[in-house]
Parts: sequence; C-alpha cells; structure tokens
Amino acid sequence: MKKTILKERSGAERKPVSVEVSGLSKQFGKQHVLREINLTVKPGEIFVIMGPSGSGKSVLLRQIAGLDLPTAGTVRIEGYDPAVPDTRDRFALALVFQAGALFNSLSVYDNLALYPLEHRLCSKQEIHERVMRALKILSLENAAKKFPSELSGGMKKRVAIARALVMEPQLLCYDEPTSELDPVMSATITEIIATLKNEFRVTSIVVSHDRDLALTIADRVAILMKGVLRFIGTPAELRQCTDPAIVDFLNPQIDLKNPRYLQLEAS
Repeated sequence: MKKTILKERSGAERKPVSVEVSGLSKQFGKQHVLREINLTVKPGEIFVIMGPSGSGKSVLLRQIAGLDLPTAGTVRIEGYDPAVPDTRDRFALALVFQAGALFNSLSVYDNLALYPLEHRLCSKQEIHERVMRALKILSLENAAKKFPSELSGGMKKRVAIARALVMEPQLLCYDEPTSELDPVMSATITEIIATLKNEFRVTSIVVSHDRDLALTIADRVAILMKGVLRFIGTPAELRQCTDPAIVDFLNPQIDLKNPRYLQLEAS
C-alpha cells in the first residue's frame, strides 16, 4: 500500500493541496492556546498567519503539519488527517522550522539528502539531482560542502528551505522564515517564497510577524490573537481593517510618555 501511494505521489499529477481546519482547539493543561479555529487554505495559495507573540501561531502550524494532535476539532489535507502516517505517504508535506533545525555535524549537501536517503524515497541518483536542483534554485551550489557553523543566518534559512524543496512538497509550511534577518535578507526570503509558489506549484502556509511579507506576497492573511482567529482576508482587506487591536498590531505607535511595558505590568 505504501509503495503504491508513494508512486502515485511522485507522478505527473502531483498538485498543490487544500487544507481545512474545523473547530480546532488546543489546550496544554489548563492553558487554552487555540480556541475554535476555522479556516480553509486553497490549493496553490500563499496563506500567511500573523499575530502577536504567544498568540498560538506556531502551535496552529504544528497541528496543520500533523506534528501535534488537537484537543478538539480537526485538520484535513484534501480530506485526510495529517497526523495519520498514510496521509504523510499520500501527500508530500514539508516544514521549514524557525531555527532551521539543521544537523551541525552534516554538510549542507548531506542535510538535504538525509531524509530521502534514510526513507528510500527514490534512487540515489534522483536524490542527488533533487539536492543539486534545490541548491541551484536557492543559489547555494557553492555551499554544498560547508557545515552549518560556517553559514550566515540568511544562508541557514535558505538551506532549510532547500531541504524542504528536496521533498518536492505539495504543502510547504514556514515558521517565521524572516525572523532574526536583516531587512535585505528578509526581502530575499520573501521573494523566494513567492517564486517557489509557481516553480513548485505548492500550497504555502507562512507563520510570520513580518508585515511587509504578508502585505506583499500573501493571497490571504489570518490574524490570530490570544488563540482566537480575529481576521481572514486579502492584504487589501487587511489594510482597510478598522479593528483597533489589529490596527495597533500592524501599525504600533511608540509612546515614550506612556510606554507599553508599563501597561503590560499593570494588566
């Protein structure tokens, strides 16, 4: 069964997938992290999830990727539960972690080749071709023999994306892809995400605080606050949003006479 599914997945009919989240809630003990989340991601779109720190964005991404189970509700990828092993065999899913999650003892090339080699997803020759193609797309050919300790922060982000591309994903999830990067490299990563949408015909879900990324390349944006979905719409609709909390999040005003940290201490 597994071999049949993998064969089907690697065929010419590989397409971007849809994602549906219905009534999803997540608790850690008594702490409610996500409350009744309902959203649909269309095949091939770039869907950006924004919100303040601690609002549950990365937790939601882990639910979508099948890395964690919801307390209530469901996640479905083309109607299949991502937490079930057969779903991961049926569809090519990849996650770009915030910190890169590269293996420090392996070269860039070996970081990219490790998963498909260990899981025997295809022949060694095809894996080599996939790795070199991903490195070329991300302009990393000259870094193939380097180790993570020899890379800049921006290069590590690009290597993490390249590793995901080796899977030829139908769904590509990014967790804060522009965090800890300077403005120029953040713009570069944003351009890469937009380009890969068409190059790989992939559905992209991006968790980010980056307002420029969301307003520039997203097809739709969701705003998550305190575990509650507060807004879903296009960048144009988000610019017109009058919700005071969302306006303050997107365009915070610095007030030296009444600083925010004093308000946080009081609340």
